[in-house]
Amino acid sequence: MKPDEIKSLYFIGAGGIGMSALIRYFLAKGKRVAGYDRTPSPLTAQLIAEGVAICFEEDETGIPEYCRDKNTTLVVYTPAVPDSHKELTYFRNNGFRVLKRSQTLGLITNASRGLCIAGTHGKTTTSSMTAHILKQSAVDCSAFLGGILKNYDNNLMLSPRSDLTVIEADEYDRSFHFLTPFMAVITSADPDHLDIYGDPQAYRESFEKFTSLIRPGGALIMKKGIGITPALQSGVRWYTYSASDRTADFYAGNIRTGNGEIFFDFVAPGLRLENVQLGVPVRTNIENGVAAMALAWLNGVTAGEMLAAMKSFAGVQRRFDFQIRKDNIVYMDDYAHHPRELQSSILSVKELYKGHKVTGVFQPHLYTRTRDFADGFASALSLLDRLILLDIYPAREEPIPGVTAEMIFDRVTIPNKIRCTKEELMDLLEKEELDVLVTFGAGDIDRFVEPVKKMLNEKYG
Repeated sequence: MKPDEIKSLYFIGAGGIGMSALIRYFLAKGKRVAGYDRTPSPLTAQLIAEGVAICFEEDETGIPEYCRDKNTTLVVYTPAVPDSHKELTYFRNNGFRVLKRSQTLGLITNASRGLCIAGTHGKTTTSSMTAHILKQSAVDCSAFLGGILKNYDNNLMLSPRSDLTVIEADEYDRSFHFLTPFMAVITSADPDHLDIYGDPQAYRESFEKFTSLIRPGGALIMKKGIGITPALQSGVRWYTYSASDRTADFYAGNIRTGNGEIFFDFVAPGLRLENVQLGVPVRTNIENGVAAMALAWLNGVTAGEMLAAMKSFAGVQRRFDFQIRKDNIVYMDDYAHHPRELQSSILSVKELYKGHKVTGVFQPHLYTRTRDFADGFASALSLLDRLILLDIYPAREEPIPGVTAEMIFDRVTIPNKIRCTKEELMDLLEKEELDVLVTFGAGDIDRFVEPVKKMLNEKYG
């Protein structure tokens, strides 16, 4: 099937953040789009309002007539959908062209110069920063992002004049191996998804394979010291970056924090750009900002354009996302779901609000991740002043005997901790005396953001 032969598309797992960007892309191209998702969400409601027919029952009779011609319909699915899914089975048995989300993204972006950002954590913020810097410059770009960029209230950007495409490259199920980057950033390679990879070595090897896909004439920008040995093609440049390591090619110097603001100097080969101000002033964004600026600088963005864009960057929904900032109460929501990013987020909050009591609500994501990293989660959560721990969000997984949130809870060393169900959470928070509250997790904890925000505004005025 050639791209111009596609008249309609059906997305299985339409409510995923990565899938939604593809859906919006094809809607913008004038295609008819429908799909399935397991549960309604604010994102599916937005997609329906934009013209997508989404059903929530796993039943092939819900597939609209315009998605039943195998010669003109492309079916796209997320790897989180099981092979036994009834609609997926229907399409496969009837000879439809069926592609993974990553394969579809690869088809779209291979015709452009892809700027692909990969990593266990940091990739959503870094790719969003990169897209914002390019979008605010004369260079411009298109972008497929894994989060809603607040400056644009969207995770998709389209440019009629630039052939640069910023892509958040997902390592789950080795999806990023379908991409052929012009330039790539690797933010981290801490082991994850061991249910797919089996062991940390295989996980790291997948990133090394990813580096081999960078086109000759392109570049790799990799965080210094992450334990990856690139397998680069001839003619690919290799740079390192760091938040503060002066032996890296790109780094932040003269970092200043205070009064809720962070400034630093961006140091690159032959350039020192002074007084870069972070629009979202948390320490983790220094490192993300250095990577994003390095990628933008290599693609022709000027010093003045970078300064203005970094200051105006409003952040990504669910990435260190301030909901309330008042003198008597602060509430933030964060997507952190891996021990390393959870630790980084908590340390950033505690640095920003020294002397304040930080309460964290954490929802573990996946049985396998809980099993594999219980000690790491417990160590990170022990940095809090108070912990409220929810049950595991299973996502695509079936329960594993003996694997529960208790594995984390029992290892947390702070005395001020409590287990709680989702049904009990709102009542518990209403009774708590809160100072700084953060909700963490990649499951459905985001459904509590608006109710918690409303309750706190009523309670604290």
